Amino acid sequence: MSINTGLLKQVCEIAGAPGFEKRIRDLVIQEVTPLVDEVKVDNLGNVIAVKKGSKNPDGKRVMVAAHMDEIGFIITHIDENGFLRFHTLGGFDPKTLTAQRVIVHGKKDLVGVMGSKPIHVMTPDERNKLPKTTDYFIDLGMSKDEVEKYVQVGDSVTRDRELIEMGDCVNCKSIDNRVAVFILIEALKTIKNPPYDVYAAFTVQEEVGLRGANVAAHGVNPDFGIALDTTIAFDVPGASPHEKVTELGKGTAVKIMDAMTICDYRMVDFMKKTAESNQIKWQPEILTAGGTDTAGVQRMGKQGAIAGAISIPTRHMHQVIEMANKKDIAASIKLLNACLENIDQYDWKH
Repeated sequence: MSINTGLLKQVCEIAGAPGFEKRIRDLVIQEVTPLVDEVKVDNLGNVIAVKKGSKNPDGKRVMVAAHMDEIGFIITHIDENGFLRFHTLGGFDPKTLTAQRVIVHGKKDLVGVMGSKPIHVMTPDERNKLPKTTDYFIDLGMSKDEVEKYVQVGDSVTRDRELIEMGDCVNCKSIDNRVAVFILIEALKTIKNPPYDVYAAFTVQEEVGLRGANVAAHGVNPDFGIALDTTIAFDVPGASPHEKVTELGKGTAVKIMDAMTICDYRMVDFMKKTAESNQIKWQPEILTAGGTDTAGVQRMGKQGAIAGAISIPTRHMHQVIEMANKKDIAASIKLLNACLENIDQYDWKH
């Protein structure tokens, strides 16, 4: 099973920091509208695409969540020389900001660079200290007067990096979580006959606290929940076997728990058995730090949901060089489809 790298490239490269998801939301609406029975956008900006079930007298609902937002920044100050200060939107390892280009989304998009104090003029103590995000500023190469024609406090900033193919992998900024957005779109294209109503929720503001998923789950009130998100693949030099979490090329991952969710044992069992019966390569995932929309989907409906997650192994997380294996992505689409098409065949009372 090959993947549509053209669509994945488009989905990954488009801008959409937390709270500023309009561009990626418009693309999602364009892609999913022909595929479903109904498309809604709630007040927070979540896109809810509904595909009706074929045998659903009890009105069962399955919510599948993939967050649209990417980590980014918001402008907090323009100094007298036109340099921009910013606050992070989402979690960053500060050292990954060094020598990066960004895009400032003002009245028009402007390319900037992340600047910091040159090593040549650092003191010995400064050289030995870990960097902080406050050590960086954005340089647009313009005077303050020029900058203020286009940029104001409150404008969003995203990272600049195109998607490329590397061997069996794709590499880009924002694989987290645009690869899951892509997977959910592709599943809506290929799912044949879901028994229960499928609510495909493309959520907002996950990177700043699962805010969109909480609201979406409260509105949908699902019986079952499946989140789609990336997970750590620490399968690199220096990693001990117990630290890897997942590995690229070993298949899609079935989440057992993360720092915010213990997945329902029935959903974990259902996903494992579904993968095995459909010859889908999979691996278990236990992530002891970090959470996903799984928590919102599981908790925020009126009675809670039987919930779990399909995770996509990803190297170099929250950098501009995030990497995922195309075979793992394809396996994730296949497992999601199989789960949605067979969810009525499992004994959920055991």
